[in-house]
Amino acid sequence: MKAVVQRVSRAECVVEGRVTGQIGVGLAVLLGVAPADTPQTAQLMASKLVKLRIFSDAAGKMNRSLLDLRAAGEGGAVLSISQFTLFADTRRGNRPGFSAAAGPEQGRSLYAAFNEALRGLGVPVEEGIFGADMQITLTNDGPVTLVLDTLEWS
Repeated sequence: MKAVVQRVSRAECVVEGRVTGQIGVGLAVLLGVAPADTPQTAQLMASKLVKLRIFSDAAGKMNRSLLDLRAAGEGGAVLSISQFTLFADTRRGNRPGFSAAAGPEQGRSLYAAFNEALRGLGVPVEEGIFGADMQITLTNDGPVTLVLDTLEWS
């Protein structure tokens, strides 16, 4: 599982002119699922994400997590967007290949499992629509952008 994580002051997803998800302070997460991923991978990614200390403390240091923001009443939500293109293979030619991404059924299931895992950890989650053409608008705070890959954690 791969995630591009951006610390945001606001983020929004629009599908066919309708807002499907909108947050204030928190994280915009683009999530890609690989064929080897499982519900346990989704739980692992969610657990890591809510504990990442990438929000500023009173001294201006990145020392607070989403859970810390929630506890302080300062926001701490996630806008979660499915993003199979994170597994694009661009090594040959000019057209990306996507054979390294999970199929739609598995991707949809594990995207849902990831979002439910976040909610189970006490974080509000807004979502895009799996497989839809989405327009994402956000204000990256910092900017802070991280790439998480569960394959790198073993």
